[in-house]
Amino acid sequence: MNISILVFGKNNFIATLPDQIRFPTAFSVEVIDNLIQAVSQIQIRLPDIILVQASLDGSMELCSWLKDQTKLSWIYCILFEDRPQQLTDRNMYGWQREFEMNAEALNQGADAYIWHLIEEKTDHSLAKLSANHGLILAQLTVCLQKVQKYRDLIRTNDMLSAIALADSLTELNNRRALEWDLPRQIKRARTQKTSLSLIILDVDHFKKVNDTHGHLVGDRILQVLSQRLRHNLRCQDTAFRYGGEEFVILLANTTDEEALVVARRLNRVISDEPFSLSNQLTINITISLGTACLKAEDDDQGESLLYRADQCLLHAKTAGRNRVISSNYLSHVSHLKAVSS
Repeated sequence: MNISILVFGKNNFIATLPDQIRFPTAFSVEVIDNLIQAVSQIQIRLPDIILVQASLDGSMELCSWLKDQTKLSWIYCILFEDRPQQLTDRNMYGWQREFEMNAEALNQGADAYIWHLIEEKTDHSLAKLSANHGLILAQLTVCLQKVQKYRDLIRTNDMLSAIALADSLTELNNRRALEWDLPRQIKRARTQKTSLSLIILDVDHFKKVNDTHGHLVGDRILQVLSQRLRHNLRCQDTAFRYGGEEFVILLANTTDEEALVVARRLNRVISDEPFSLSNQLTINITISLGTACLKAEDDDQGESLLYRADQCLLHAKTAGRNRVISSNYLSHVSHLKAVSS
């Protein structure tokens, strides 16, 4: 495990920590004694564990800030109590005061609170110091276990998310992924003032293929078609299996005219080379495609953009299939009809 520790403390504090922290071999340690620098470093590097010297200016502010950062809640923070007044109060008022201070530290954002001993090196104090170091290392072991569990959870969540957003047959993104990604890409395009286009395509006469050759052959055709789509798109373009034999492709930073060029190329890629499924079976497949480009009046979820592309796909099928119809073309045709009437 590549564990990173940030120590918010002075050199005299570092010198009192166990050798396993001062001279680490199993993890990396970085030391900072300035609050602003510490916050900046945490946001950039995301340490797994933070050790905080309570007597250092800004220590309580750092714990409180960390507690308020929901996205950083997995970082384990240990507060080391070395403030002379707090130690005096503890010795004077006993266990009741100690419990109160523990509760206060935890409420302020620390995950653990350790009374840190810095005394002269007498036989008695060395024994206490050894016990104190044992407690620190035990807490560190707890931290490492929590970090490992967190990382395992993240890996599991990533795997489950990938499964939930992937189509098992074609290995493309599924409709759920489109419903998540389309609004995000629309927002990005509008923020960056770039174009965004969409292609929706459908396999022509796919039911006839299933009825003639069976669903296993139909599944294999969808797999080969998906491979061809993937290999003929840019890295910033995303293909989705929308449902059945229907697919959607998001084209980032692409105008309507450029989307039309891409759609025509995909149409040729599918129709020009027959699908060789085995030594005995080769099938000619064609697709119909509709394209649309994001407009200012489109909704943020992309429903109107999808609708326009789908209308183009329907016109492509009505016009004889194996062709591309763009929303610009439909608009032009509608305009001519309106003028002629």
